[in-house]
Amino acid sequence: QVQLVESGGGLVQPGGSLRLSCAASGFTFSNSVMRWYRQAPGKERELVAGIIPADGRTNYADSVKGRFTISRNNAKNTVYLQMNSLKPEDTAVYYCNSKYGFSEYWGQGTQVTVSS
Repeated sequence: QVQLVESGGGLVQPGGSLRLSCAASGFTFSNSVMRWYRQAPGKERELVAGIIPADGRTNYADSVKGRFTISRNNAKNTVYLQMNSLKPEDTAVYYCNSKYGFSEYWGQGTQVTVSS
């Protein structure tokens, strides 16, 4: 059974940091492209960051470049999103996504709220 379980969300003040984790099981994690998406209320889901399995190359949305870092630990089947210098506009539900070939999976999401 495929599972992607996110954790690490919460309430943080502007300028603060959070680290999201996504624990994967039930598929070949090491071969899968892993991505983080987010969806704010009333907005479409958007890609935040991605990491390629072969060489670890990463890509980021312009809005988070220089503040967020995606990484993966294939030994632990886990992908991370380190979020620094958080802004109120980063408030959203963050989703973990995996893709390999025609197979694509989503986690249930974790809420991140940036507010004073």
